[in-house]
Order: sequence, then structure tokens, then C-alpha cells
Amino acid sequence: MEEITTLLHAIRQKKSALHSKDFLLTWEQTGEELEQVLEIAAALKRLREKNIDTRGFNNGLGISVFRDNSTRTRFSFASALNLLGLTQQDLDEGKSQIAHGETVRETANMISFCADAIGIRDDMYLGAGNAYMREVGEALDDGFQQGVLPQRPALVNLQCDIDHPTQSMADLAWLKEHFGGLQNLRGKKIAMTWAYSPSYGKPLSVPQGIIGLMTRFGMDVTLAHPQGYDLIPEVLEVARRNASASGGHFRQVNTMEEAFHDADIVYPKSWAPWQVMQQRTTLLRNQDHAGLKTLEQACLQQNARHQDWHCTEEMMKLTRDGHALYMHCLPADITGLSCKAGEVEASVFERYRIATYKEASWKPWIIAAMILARKFADPATVLEQRLRDAQPRIKI
Repeated sequence: MEEITTLLHAIRQKKSALHSKDFLLTWEQTGEELEQVLEIAAALKRLREKNIDTRGFNNGLGISVFRDNSTRTRFSFASALNLLGLTQQDLDEGKSQIAHGETVRETANMISFCADAIGIRDDMYLGAGNAYMREVGEALDDGFQQGVLPQRPALVNLQCDIDHPTQSMADLAWLKEHFGGLQNLRGKKIAMTWAYSPSYGKPLSVPQGIIGLMTRFGMDVTLAHPQGYDLIPEVLEVARRNASASGGHFRQVNTMEEAFHDADIVYPKSWAPWQVMQQRTTLLRNQDHAGLKTLEQACLQQNARHQDWHCTEEMMKLTRDGHALYMHCLPADITGLSCKAGEVEASVFERYRIATYKEASWKPWIIAAMILARKFADPATVLEQRLRDAQPRIKI
């Protein structure tokens, strides 16, 4: 129990305004706020490991809105709600009045009378997903201020067109665990690299989330991709500013080999070019199916020219002592297993498979921590009460 008590003390010491804002982009949060989320997540995890009930609510709803496919994040959000005592209700927009023109402002209020949390994934339309989340947040603020809603639900970004904060924060939690503390990440080189995939249209938010967050902790962040696979320019500037402020480094190179050289961590992941995602957004909005098909074929041909961007055993030998930590948000495109040719060689992935599962396992705790920090001004006291009550989760 001493470790939990230490975590609660650390949570209480952090200067945080998370209670008064939504967690939509990691770079909108202070360093102390990011650390507090990690500590809340760790405390919740330890409480459950000690068979202590973590529920902070006796009832209430958590609403999930998924505008794109999801496995890990969908179940992580459901798990987080369950950990806190909330019941999940998925909003199927095709079966709601949204399909008949109901406004965002109205929908946000109608689903929130008894809701304490809303999680949204909206990553398909560049320039729209994060904006939609902010529109929902403003509607919730208005509903609460006008007395329509008895409480203001926490709003969590489960992936948008700009950032994937629950993923990057789970990645950071895993790195903290693996290397024994945030202080040990300073100076570590992480290679965020594009990798070949036989599919197109993968969001930019994972690589952008990585470069936007890891540059906050004094790391040497190297971004590598073929010419033309650019990320959003504004996010690149965020990474540069973060690195300068934290004493770390951010640089861009155009070969996977250079990025992998002496890297402590590698994160080979495919994404669609920023310019392509802009075109795709226009075609999707115009419901131009023929145009989408033409764009897809052009992108697949473009990807095929870069099949050498492949995380192989030989590539891994370039990393520090040949033993860099491999990371991925999953599912990875595994050569010879999930596809003929993909992001990573099967033998490399198998060696780090359990590590990637542990990486993914932090996401429910991170989401629960974000909700708890938004709903309670003093989350340490909430957790301290759970520890003091020591109600068993499983009664034997």
C-alpha cells in the first residue's frame, strides 16, 4: 500500500487545472497535468491489483461516439467507465435523429442528462474531427451553465484528425514503466518513422501524437518518412517548440536507417500524406466515390514505391546495441502474417509482441484517469477514500 500512498501524495502535489478543461490535445496540458494523469492511472492500476474497488460513481452514463472503426480504444473506454462505476452507452449516429438533421448542440445536451463522460473518435476528416469535439464541448458548457444539465460531462478525445492523446499517453506510461521513470527518458532517442502498408488513408494522429508528446520530456525525437508523406505543419512546429523548451531534440530525416541508428525506441507506423488526407476529406464530404477510388489507387501505387521502409531484423541491428524497444499502437501490418508485405517483419513483431500488449494495456487506466481528473477537483482524495474503504472488488 506504500506505493499507492506515495502516488496519492504525488497527485496531490501537482498544480492542475484539468478539472476545468477537456483533454483534447496533449500540448494544451501543462507538464504537471500530464504527469498527474500518469500518476492517477498508476494509482487506479495498483488499487485494482490489490483487489480494491476503484469506483468513484455509484451510477451514471459514459457515452461513446465512434465515427471510425476501433477495437482497443473502444474496449479501453468501456473498461475505463466500468472501473469508475459508469455504464457505457454507444451513440449510433445512423440510428439517431442526427441522421435527420439534429444539431450538434441539441444532441450533446440530449445524451448528457445523466452522463458523466463522453468519449469521441472522429479521425476521418482532416480539419473536422477536433473541431467537432470542441463544438460538443461548447454545447455541454452552455447546457450546464443554463441549468439544462445537472453536471458537465468530461469530454475525452479518443482520436481525432490532429492527435490521439489516449494512445500517446498510454505509450508514455509504458515508457515510464519500461525505463523506470520519466526522468530516465531524458536523452533517449525515439524514432517515429513511416513504414510501408498495403492500405491507405491511415490517420496522421498517431505520429503527430508521438512527436507532440515525447518532445515534452527531453527526448531525442526523430521523425522519418519518404518525401511527400508530410504531417500537419502546425504540429511539426509544436514539436520543435516542445523540444526547445524541454531541452530535448526534434529533427526530421528522410531514411528509416538514419532514424533507427542508435535509437533506444522505434515506432514504425504507416500514415497517409497530409496533402492526401486533405483531398480525401474533400472527396468524402462531396460523396465522390469515384474520386475516392481513384485517389486510393494512386496512393497504393505511391506506397508500393516505398516497400523498403520495413522494420526488419537488419534494420533493428542499427538501433542502440541492436535492442531498441519496438512500439506500435496496433494492429500492426505484419509481413507474412497479416499481409504479404507490411510495416514489420514477423520475427521482429513476435519478439516484442508481449511488450506491445503491455503498451496497449495502459490505455484503460489513462482514459479513466482523464475522466477522474476532469470530474473531481481533488482526485487524490477520491482515490484515498477508495483506499481507506478498501472494499474488495472480488469478494471471496
